[in-house]
Amino acid sequence: MLKDDHKTVEQLFKRFEKAGDRAHTQKREIADRIIEALSTHAAIEEQFFYPVARATVPRTEDIALESLEEHHIVKWVLSELETMAPTDERFEAKVTVLIENVRHHVKEEENDFFPKVRKVLDRTSLNDLGDLMATAKKTAPTHPHPRSPDAPPGNMIVGTAAGVADRISDTVSGLAQGGVTAVGDIIATVLGRKKPQVSPTGSKVARKTAAQVRANGADATEAVIEIARKAQRGAKRSGRATRKTAASATNGAKRTTAAAKRGATSNRRAAKASAKSTATSARKATSAPKAAKRAATTAKRRATTTRRSASKAAKSTGTTATRAARRTASTAKRSARRA
Repeated sequence: MLKDDHKTVEQLFKRFEKAGDRAHTQKREIADRIIEALSTHAAIEEQFFYPVARATVPRTEDIALESLEEHHIVKWVLSELETMAPTDERFEAKVTVLIENVRHHVKEEENDFFPKVRKVLDRTSLNDLGDLMATAKKTAPTHPHPRSPDAPPGNMIVGTAAGVADRISDTVSGLAQGGVTAVGDIIATVLGRKKPQVSPTGSKVARKTAAQVRANGADATEAVIEIARKAQRGAKRSGRATRKTAASATNGAKRTTAAAKRGATSNRRAAKASAKSTATSARKATSAPKAAKRAATTAKRRATTTRRSASKAAKSTGTTATRAARRTASTAKRSARRA
């Protein structure tokens, strides 16, 4: 379990080292996690691992005492980092020194201290010790306490009390951070802006509490927004229904007007056609006597012409016959004289 803690801390160290020069918010978050991880790790080592090793494993007294002093230095640096702004010119330098000291401490523990303990304690004892430290880790301090005792029995009493106080403090801090962030989210929602990107700081408990408070605030805000949206949708539906009714009435009026116009146009056309037909019939009725008179006049003219033609023909025929008779008589007289 202790080696797992070392790996977790090393990952945080690498993240901090890879962060950019201007990544102040990210570095603050990573530093807070380093503070919590190292504070808890140091506490359970001081409460259980070092006392057990000193009591059961030969030639570990000096290593344990040296480790306690290294813890003491680390806790002072952690306590200074806890209240230092990430923009402070010494912030990154202090974290760098911390990382170097912790890496040296871890190297000595894993290469020298842990192997000696494993040679003396069997697997069952090591597992029991690991379970004990895992249980203690749940209530161990999450912040550095460099002035507190680092050896039993003082560290057992003070450490437990400090762990409870730290978690209460972390919870309060988380509530405060989450509350402020939730208010910011509500304001952003009301103003139609993007929600602020805020990362909670502090221990895991503080960050988790802040995230939970923000989530609860977001749920409440979404509930209020949903109510407003439903009311807005209802108003829109009502408005659409009103507009639809008005549109239907307008369309009905337009259709009625169009039908009336078509009827009036049809009536005008029918009236015009009827008047035209009547006028035509009237004109025909007026012109009939004239036509009859003209026909009678024409017939008279034709009859007169026929009579005249017949008279002329008869006169011409009579003249011709008289002339032929005269010629025949003359011819007969001449023939008789010759005879």
